[in-house]
Amino acid sequence: MEGEINSSLEYTPTWIVASVCFVIVLISLCAARGIHHLGKVLEHKGQEELNEALEKLKEELMLLGFISLLLTAFQGFISRMCIPTHLSYTMLPCKRGTVSSNGSEHYSNLATNNRRRLLSEDTNSGHCLHEGKVQLISLEALHQLHIFIFVLAIFHVIFCVSTMVLGGVRIRQWKVWEDSIKEEISRGESADPTKRNAPAYDNNKFLKQRTQGFWRKAEAVSWLISFFKQFYGSVNRSDYIELRKGFIKEHCRQNPKFDFHKYIVRTLESDFKKIVSISWYLWVFVVVFLLLNVAGWHSYFWLSFLPVILLLFVGAKLEHIITSLAQDAVESKINNREAQQVTEMTRDNSEAHNVVEKNAEDHEVPRVKPSDKHFWFSSPDIVLDLLQFILFQNSFEIAFFVWILCIYGFNSCIMEKPGFIITRLVMGVIVQVLCSYCTIPLYALVTQVR
Repeated sequence: MEGEINSSLEYTPTWIVASVCFVIVLISLCAARGIHHLGKVLEHKGQEELNEALEKLKEELMLLGFISLLLTAFQGFISRMCIPTHLSYTMLPCKRGTVSSNGSEHYSNLATNNRRRLLSEDTNSGHCLHEGKVQLISLEALHQLHIFIFVLAIFHVIFCVSTMVLGGVRIRQWKVWEDSIKEEISRGESADPTKRNAPAYDNNKFLKQRTQGFWRKAEAVSWLISFFKQFYGSVNRSDYIELRKGFIKEHCRQNPKFDFHKYIVRTLESDFKKIVSISWYLWVFVVVFLLLNVAGWHSYFWLSFLPVILLLFVGAKLEHIITSLAQDAVESKINNREAQQVTEMTRDNSEAHNVVEKNAEDHEVPRVKPSDKHFWFSSPDIVLDLLQFILFQNSFEIAFFVWILCIYGFNSCIMEKPGFIITRLVMGVIVQVLCSYCTIPLYALVTQVR
């Protein structure tokens, strides 16, 4: 008892207290000033979308800090709350008396190994025992919950940064295509200034890749091809050229040299603001996940498949949208030809010739036309919400794994079998890389043709 009293702040040397406070304040100030200067740099470079995303990230970190502050302020009140004893045996993450591979009892030893129990906890526990009940949650558990919030905040930042970096790397690869298109347009203008709006490339390759073959018309086959397409060359040069052409024809017909690549980069940065935010339904998911983490249910393992399944489904949907746009372009060309034939039959030859000549530019080559109809419920935002959920859930699972590893060790019953651990980690890495490098850039490109 005397050792516990002497270890309190009242009997701690002042130089230790001052040193610890100095280090904490210094780290906090460095982090705050670093974020502030990063925002100034983004603002100076004119990257307003990234600056807004940074502000959104600061808001989320502040929210996590506020949650931690509430736990600290009310930990005494919460630890004094009592519940009937039988409720403390319901839905346990680890069964009481569960023995690990090294023979130790997780509940009684690992959770408290190398950590000091507070004197006030004994007092609160005795208060509940006097009433024939048990504590709602101990101070030790609240302390571990503090650590989990801290780990979650760190991994949320790390995954957000990696998402932006990988997505930026992928989109920068498209810059070569944008430059080559502008060079082709410039050469066309130099050769014949009257054809400045004429396409400097054809889309036969795009249409062949996306629509050629009778079997492609089958919906199931088309979806299957789109599913595998997301793994290899999700966006190739012909895709980029035709989607760019559709955007130019719809929004800036008189400016064929419009920097479409720069516009896509700004779009990615704008989408990033949504991705870094933690919406209310994501917090609901966290609560549900913690609720279902019951011994024997293996919910941690099964839920790790959720982001993988959703990501593959979203990626296939985006690829299928590009295919659908190509099919619409071909059908539009066929309908235009039929309309021209009807016109030729109902008008004299001279008028029909003028009509055909006037519409030759639009009907000679089928082009992609913007449309929202191919998205679920005609709303591209649904796809972005799914991507936000996928990335958050993935970062949450990795953070949860690191937290369990740091607090309870590798042999904790919550960790389950090594095979489950390896599977979760591998899927987490795959989801992060595939979503950041392939799916999010693909979404930024596809949503512009609308």
